[in-house]
Amino acid sequence: MLVRRTAIVAAIMSASLVAPVQPAVAAPANEMPFASATTVGIHNAYEQTAFDYLAEALDTGTSLIEIDIWPNIFTGKWKVSHDEPLSNNNNCTTGSALTDLYTGGRNKHFSDCLDNIRVWLDAHPDSGPLMIKVEPKLGLATVFGMGVNQVDNLVRSRLGDRVFRPADLLAKPDGGWYDSLDEAARAGNWPTREELAGRVLLHVVPGTVENRNPFDWAPTNEQYAEHLRDLAAAGEIEKAQIFPTAKGTAGDDPRDQYKASIRPWFVVFDSGASGWINRDTTWFAENNYLLVMTSAHSVDPAISRTNPTEEEARDRLLLLAAANASVITSDWTQLPQIQSMVVPRGGQGGVS
Repeated sequence: MLVRRTAIVAAIMSASLVAPVQPAVAAPANEMPFASATTVGIHNAYEQTAFDYLAEALDTGTSLIEIDIWPNIFTGKWKVSHDEPLSNNNNCTTGSALTDLYTGGRNKHFSDCLDNIRVWLDAHPDSGPLMIKVEPKLGLATVFGMGVNQVDNLVRSRLGDRVFRPADLLAKPDGGWYDSLDEAARAGNWPTREELAGRVLLHVVPGTVENRNPFDWAPTNEQYAEHLRDLAAAGEIEKAQIFPTAKGTAGDDPRDQYKASIRPWFVVFDSGASGWINRDTTWFAENNYLLVMTSAHSVDPAISRTNPTEEEARDRLLLLAAANASVITSDWTQLPQIQSMVVPRGGQGGVS
C-alpha cells in the first residue's frame, strides 16, 4: 500500500495541472435525472484497511462513501472510526492542497474528512455527484450540544455550496416551494447528474450501537426528519444540510414505521439488497425516491464481499439496477472500473 501511495503522490506532484481522476461518464448518463440512475458505492471507505487515504476512495470514481462517527462530548468534535468510540481510526488527513490528501498523519476528526472531500472536489469539479452516508454509531448527543443543528453547522462550514441540501430539492424551478421532500421527489424535482457535478448529498442513518440502546427514544434519522419538518414550518429550511434516511424493508412503505408528521420528509431509503431483490420495487423508482441497497455481494448467489471478478460485480450491478436500486454498496475497493459505472435505473438501456 505504501508503494502505491508513494507513486500516487509522485504523479500528482509532477503534474503542472491536475486532471480529474474520475473516469468520464457518457453524456446520456450525465443527462439523467439524479434519481434515474443506478451507481456503486463503497462501504466504510474511511477505514485504513480499505484505502491508505480517503482521497484514494474518491479516486475510484465511487458514487457513495460511508463515514461512521462518534460524539466526543468533552471536545465537541466527532471522531471517525468503526468501533472505537474514544479514538479516531481512519484514513482522513489534513491539508488544503490535493497533494496533502495522499500523505501525512491520519486518524483525524469528521471535520477533517469533510475538508478532504471539499479539497478533492475542488480539484475534480466535474466528478460525482457523491453521496455521503453518515452513521452516528452511538447516535447524536443533543444534550451536550452535538445535535442536528451542530452537525448542520459543521457540514455547512466545511463543504459550503458543494452540498445539495433538502432546500435545493424543495425549491420549484419557477419559484416557490414544495410542501415536503416527498412532494418534491414525486414531482421529479431532482437535478440531472450533470447539474450535480462536483456536489455531495449527505444522508444520515441511525447507528448500530444506537439501535441496541433501549433508552434511545429518538433515533438519529427521526430527529433529522423532525428537524426538517420544523425548519420548513419556520421558513428556515435552507439551514438544513442532511437528508434523513428510512431504514429497513418493513411493509410496502418503510416510512409507515414512523409517525405521520415526519413521513413526508423521507425520500432516501437504505437497507440490505437481499431484502428487496424478490419484491416489487417499482414504487421507489416511480416516485423518484433514492434506494440505497447495501451488502450487494450477499444477494443469492453470493459473491465476494471484497474482491469479486469484474464480471461478477458488473452482473450484480445490473441485477440490482433492474431491482430499482439507486446505489449499491459493498467493499469492492479494487474495482474502480465498477465503482465509476452509471447505468439506467430499472435496467433499461446501456452501460456507461
